[in-house]
Amino acid sequence: MSTETEAPARRRRLFVLLPLLVFLGLAGLFLSQLLSGRDVAEIPSALIGLPAPQTSLPPLEGVNLPGLDSKSFAGKVTLVNVFASWCAPCREEHPVLLGLSQDRRFTLAALNYKDQPENARRFLGDLGNPYQAIGIDPAGRAAIDWGVYGVPETFVIGKDGKIAYKHVGPLTPESARDLLLPQIEKALAAPG
Repeated sequence: MSTETEAPARRRRLFVLLPLLVFLGLAGLFLSQLLSGRDVAEIPSALIGLPAPQTSLPPLEGVNLPGLDSKSFAGKVTLVNVFASWCAPCREEHPVLLGLSQDRRFTLAALNYKDQPENARRFLGDLGNPYQAIGIDPAGRAAIDWGVYGVPETFVIGKDGKIAYKHVGPLTPESARDLLLPQIEKALAAPG
């Protein structure tokens, strides 16, 4: 066989093997990510460590509480929970929020997302109101500033007014105990 015919044969072999090599490379990459132990459900937030967005939302009418104002975060730890009456997971997490509201070392505030005021009032009337402040965001503009992916989400704001932690999805007793409460304790221990 001459060298003239060997070169095209090698190229054909390489052309046939190339998809297999690409597949094996991608399979190795996916396997390494799968075995890394990283929680794939965790969605990082670009706002962690940054000041909470400047927010001044009006209060929910008919509930005798102030609105959500980021100026009120200074000097204390605040949990900001994003909820809506139409959100089924918000109903699931509500007993956890009621339990958290018993701890007076921090403030529990709410951002009511794209909701009708009468529906939000009914939701809180039926399930109980754990919040000390509720700001309404009927168009969802403030939620965009907060980097909200969907409801429910909960943010821990430190005494310095910076976002210390973000929990995406409904809080369960386990996630509150294992994820949220350690972040609250860390924020409480940090200097103001």
